[in-house]
Amino acid sequence: VNNAGVVDGREGLAGTGPESFDRMFAINVRAPFFVVQHGLGRLRDGGRIINVSTGLTRRPGLNPEIVAYTMSKGALDQLTPALARELGPRGITVNSVAPGAIDTDMNASWLRSSAEAREATARQSPLGRIGMPADVADIAGFLASDDSRWVTGQWIDATGGALL
Repeated sequence: VNNAGVVDGREGLAGTGPESFDRMFAINVRAPFFVVQHGLGRLRDGGRIINVSTGLTRRPGLNPEIVAYTMSKGALDQLTPALARELGPRGITVNSVAPGAIDTDMNASWLRSSAEAREATARQSPLGRIGMPADVADIAGFLASDDSRWVTGQWIDATGGALL
């Protein structure tokens, strides 16, 4: 499971410097690429690769202040079907899980900053709440199981319906 991810700053196009940009791409794109490349010799046939993306890649204009982060996760979304096609003959499935606003440390600075922020975020989902780590973990668990053996190359919306 390629779950590493970082948002390095929230300054949009004008305020994102080369160091922040490079750090996000190093962690969000380069690391999963080379982890998979390095691990392929050890991954058994019929194995699973799960990339953790973001729902923002389908609606990038929602948060222009983190455009570089969204771009980096978009690159990961493109890696998913390419790997699915390449590794399919070995029975290896490759999928992306794309969370929305999840109550994690990465989102703490804005999500936990005020009751108003939490309420506004919860309203984005028809389910009326903010996602929890277990919501995404359960999807990853399914994709890692044999029950998902016929699912590959997919982008799985894990936003609680926020993109509807």
